[in-house]
Amino acid sequence: MRQRAPLLLVSSGLALAVIALPVLAGLAGTVLPAFGYLPALGGEALSFEPFRQLFATPALGDSIRLSLVTGLAAALISLGLAGGFTAAAAGTPVFERMRRLLAPLLAIPHAAAAFAFAFLIAPSGLILRFLSPWATGLERPPDVLIIGDPAGFSLIAGLVLKETPFLILLILAALPQTPVARSRQLAASLGYGRMTGFVFLQWQPLYRQIRLGVLAVIAFSSSVIDVALILGPNLPAPLSVRLAQWMVDPDLSLRFTASAGAILQLAVTLAAILLWIGLERAGATILGVMRERGLRLARDRIARAVAIGLPVATASFLIAGFLALFLWCCAGFWPFPDTLPQDWTLRSWRTAWPRLGGPLATTLIAAFASAFIGMVLVVLRLATRPVGRPASVLSQGVMWLPLLLPQVGFLFGLQFLAIRTGTDGSYAALILSHLIFVLPYLMITMQDAWAAFDPRYERVATALGASRLRAFFRVRLPMMMNALLAAFAIGFAVSVGQYLSTVLIGAGRLPTLTTEAVALAAGDNRRTIAVYALLQTLPPLILFAIAAILPALLWRNRRAMAA
Repeated sequence: MRQRAPLLLVSSGLALAVIALPVLAGLAGTVLPAFGYLPALGGEALSFEPFRQLFATPALGDSIRLSLVTGLAAALISLGLAGGFTAAAAGTPVFERMRRLLAPLLAIPHAAAAFAFAFLIAPSGLILRFLSPWATGLERPPDVLIIGDPAGFSLIAGLVLKETPFLILLILAALPQTPVARSRQLAASLGYGRMTGFVFLQWQPLYRQIRLGVLAVIAFSSSVIDVALILGPNLPAPLSVRLAQWMVDPDLSLRFTASAGAILQLAVTLAAILLWIGLERAGATILGVMRERGLRLARDRIARAVAIGLPVATASFLIAGFLALFLWCCAGFWPFPDTLPQDWTLRSWRTAWPRLGGPLATTLIAAFASAFIGMVLVVLRLATRPVGRPASVLSQGVMWLPLLLPQVGFLFGLQFLAIRTGTDGSYAALILSHLIFVLPYLMITMQDAWAAFDPRYERVATALGASRLRAFFRVRLPMMMNALLAAFAIGFAVSVGQYLSTVLIGAGRLPTLTTEAVALAAGDNRRTIAVYALLQTLPPLILFAIAAILPALLWRNRRAMAA
């Protein structure tokens, strides 16, 4: 044990260091320019001038309000859908089918999902085409601002489409630690309805386990950039979008204002989280009052149907959006209100194909590299953790750090660091910036499956003469192949969806399918946008399909290992 201690310490802390060091360095690199200190741009002394310029920006209050409301509303609706679905469907065949559908939904990058949603609800989108003119009487697209509405409703709805599956995934990971069947039986014996019994007996302990994930949804939704560029309003734009625009502006003096704005974004996200904590306490109080009054709500069939139907509808909505993308990328002449194109062509693919090679290669290289390195680091960390010992609060906090902090809060500083070291625009810096976000998702995906593995299999192998290392590679890893491949696919999808880190750290020299797709959002060529959005989604979906099929092929003669 003494000989293994240094190796155990180093390998266990490596994943945490890969996250903590760049994030902390990025925060420092953001804070100093926010107070006027950046010698490379002439800032030799600390001052509050960047903040004065920031607060003099027109419509800044509207941008702050939009970011705050978006973060809270997206989290509240997504949690309501995920929690309601779990309360109504846990233990039913519908719940199991949704479990299988989660992987493809999680594979879809946020930007691609936003484009799919936009192609559905736009004034000339697929929904109005199906309803016109027989139901709406419309012969031309209505002059209504749906995409980019000032209140941010379309932005909130687009975020809900992606965050609901994420929260359902967290709930699925936490459910085995709660006595679902026994609690349901107890509630039924006391006359409570299925959903009421779940809320009274299981929701609070379950929520405590997924609370960090909910806070991560608030942090992401209140500071998202790529989805906001596609679905959010422009005048004014959400705060994070304005900061990103200042950061890439040719006027370098705006870098100071952007850094001050990044500090403001941190404060806005913190305010959203504090307001959420207030909502938690209010909700707990209301729940206590309902429990004390003995509300049973035994007849909840309609409520259960709605709670099941809404998340299923969101998943169906997303799938329908990709049908719209497919139609547009192969459409020729397609006037409104025709439901389908009048002719079909691959001209959009032929036009876009010569420009796709570089972004596609960069996307695949960064995604494979960050997912592979992340898997190695996560497996090392889990393998060196003592059996049965949960992760410490500190390590959990570090793992969740990139998800709980707004990306602009530390990526601006990380860009300054990359420029000073001459690594901006390099594959190494790009992969590291993606790895910061890939690692937390890999750990979330792997830790429960790793803890559920029965260590007696390895003990039997060592008792038969195998070394511990041989037992690890020949017994544990093959038996965990399903979980390893699924986690790798999720890490790959997370990397493919990275936008801000690619724009800033890639320095415009390493475009990916995501950055190119978002750049096209400012135009109106739907056919080209559809090509990029579909190509952005295909690699993660293919990898998820491989992750589902490969174990069955590898262990077709060992059915227990494929289970």
